[in-house]
Amino acid sequence: METIWFILVALMLTAYVVLDGFDLGVGILSPWVAKTPDERRLVQRTIGPVWDGNEVWLLAAGGALYFAFPLLYASSFSGFYLPLMMVLWLLMLRGIGVELRAHVDDPLAWTLCDFVFSLASLLLAIFFGAAIGNVVRGVPLGPDGYFFEPLWTDFRVGPHPGILDWYTVLTGVLALVTLAVHGAHYLAVKTEGEIQARSRRFAALGWITLVILTFLSLVASLSIRPGILERFRTDPWGWAIPVLVAASLAVMPIYRRRGRDREAFLASTAYIVGMLGGAAFALYPYLLPASTDPSFSLTVHNAKTGAYSLRVGLIWWMLGMVLAVGYCTFLYRSFRGKVSLQGEGY
Repeated sequence: METIWFILVALMLTAYVVLDGFDLGVGILSPWVAKTPDERRLVQRTIGPVWDGNEVWLLAAGGALYFAFPLLYASSFSGFYLPLMMVLWLLMLRGIGVELRAHVDDPLAWTLCDFVFSLASLLLAIFFGAAIGNVVRGVPLGPDGYFFEPLWTDFRVGPHPGILDWYTVLTGVLALVTLAVHGAHYLAVKTEGEIQARSRRFAALGWITLVILTFLSLVASLSIRPGILERFRTDPWGWAIPVLVAASLAVMPIYRRRGRDREAFLASTAYIVGMLGGAAFALYPYLLPASTDPSFSLTVHNAKTGAYSLRVGLIWWMLGMVLAVGYCTFLYRSFRGKVSLQGEGY
């Protein structure tokens, strides 16, 4: 049952990165693809109806993590207290930047809101990527399952690293470029004219950087955790995951050059699913590896809650997912198509 919950949490986190990832990417790119106040308003309209709904998946994943693996939840919130507080502030600032802009009529306030929205989106992408890097690299867990990490030390990977080192900075930059490309594809789907053309150009530039960073991150991951390929040796079907990543990278520029923006967006979605799925597959059964002593690592077996709770919780999870998926389906069907400046709102 704990394996099922591991898969469910991984699926919800992946759904969050895919859905909230494109509006983070829109925020990252908005100062460059939108040159006038009207263009900036149009860019925000592409995500206005959906950005807050996308964050439901982050809350759902956090709630499931707390329910199914309480020791992991407690340990993570203890060791990552500072970066988690920074993430919460960035989430709030991004929301303020989006919502407040729609309720003020002052060009100076618009500029400030746009700056806050873009900066918060950029920093969130880096922080989320660094968080994944910390999980892959491992944290200095003690025998009690808790740890403390300073924000940075000497930027080297070792038994007692900081939250930021050369590896987690690399994964943070990879996440930044990934979400920027994902957001560029989304903007190309939702807009026309100059904004669409600029979005396609940024997607083209970002794709080259994404290929390079993907290769570097693979080499770096193998250098700090050589055993990460062990699951692929024992379960050969897992090689379908890197094939998916490579195929999605290959078809992105093909679809973009043909003007098939929706397919290019689906390709970047597949890339994100493949990268996160590959990390989860390689780490299982570890939830939080220890950089100090492997026996201190938190796994699906030693961090889980009771078996009865896991069984009953699965029933309630399915009911909740029916509502969440139904809501998302209705929302995206209601706001499908190109956006325009006609009407009120975002």
